[in-house]
Amino acid sequence: MGEDDERFDGMLLAMAQQMDGGIHELVNTFFSFLRRKTDFFTGGDPGAAEKLITERFKHHSRLAEQAQKEKRAKQDAELREKAERAAKLAEEKKKLEQTESRIKELTDEEAEKLQQELDKQRKKEEKKEEKKRDVSANGTGDSSNVKMDTTDSKQDNTESEGEEDEKDKGKLKPNSGNGADLPNYRWTQTLAEVDLIVPFQVGFRLKGKDVVVEIQRRHLKVGLKGHPPVIDGDMYNEIKVEESSWLIDDGKIVTVHLEKINKMEWWSRIVATDPEINTKKVNPENSKLSDLDGETRSMVEKMMYDQRQKSMGLPTSDEQKKQDILKKFMAQHPEMDFSKAKFS
Repeated sequence: MGEDDERFDGMLLAMAQQMDGGIHELVNTFFSFLRRKTDFFTGGDPGAAEKLITERFKHHSRLAEQAQKEKRAKQDAELREKAERAAKLAEEKKKLEQTESRIKELTDEEAEKLQQELDKQRKKEEKKEEKKRDVSANGTGDSSNVKMDTTDSKQDNTESEGEEDEKDKGKLKPNSGNGADLPNYRWTQTLAEVDLIVPFQVGFRLKGKDVVVEIQRRHLKVGLKGHPPVIDGDMYNEIKVEESSWLIDDGKIVTVHLEKINKMEWWSRIVATDPEINTKKVNPENSKLSDLDGETRSMVEKMMYDQRQKSMGLPTSDEQKKQDILKKFMAQHPEMDFSKAKFS
């Protein structure tokens, strides 16, 4: 049954509308039905009913909180986007004024020619950025189609790619959830959280007393009582214990939810004994990016590209554009002295 099963919404809404006490009366009626018509409270082990209610309450409470966080994050992103647009317009205006003051000695014909060159260069950079995003998203690319401006930059790029390939050699490619499908369990992640699915091949329905799940700030243990644990080791990084949880699905699967403390990094593995994934091939927030409009998605992808560049000590997309435009301008005007000029 899906978390968002809506088959009974109409019936439940009709019941709620007939109750003067609202949600409190609806909940009371539901438990009254379980008490009078089922053995829910007395048919299981002592405390089993309360434990089931608590688990489902925490589970759906977490889903509600997550939905609320996503809603707030979307609103914050929209506000940031508006602020960034305003800042970008102000910055472009300032750059335009600076550019006009630098080339005021040029003739109208030279200025027009320079502007055409800058426009052409900007279009090339936009195409290059789009291609880099495609390569980053797919994890592969044809290097023969990438053209560099100089032999030196081409050589540097080849060397850095060689070093990167050598360093990441043997690492697993991330699964569709940016995690890994391991022999005994599967895990996925976002920048904020990690989810594990641990199946158990047993001939009976699992209960809480049958499993061992210990979630600590830096250590995780999951397994069956009386058997070697499936997971037992120090995690890649620290998590928020109070916001993490676990539950049993379908009597056969233990799912574990972990909230990261550092929400600006991708985990390469869950515990030290696991094989590593290549985090450079992670496809960030697949489902969420697809929900964004084109302009916002481009902005988010640009931010993620800049973050990867900074982590490798390389220039961001804006810094690359500035460097290329400056080099072009200096090459076209060797008579101008830039030795003491400062550009930001």
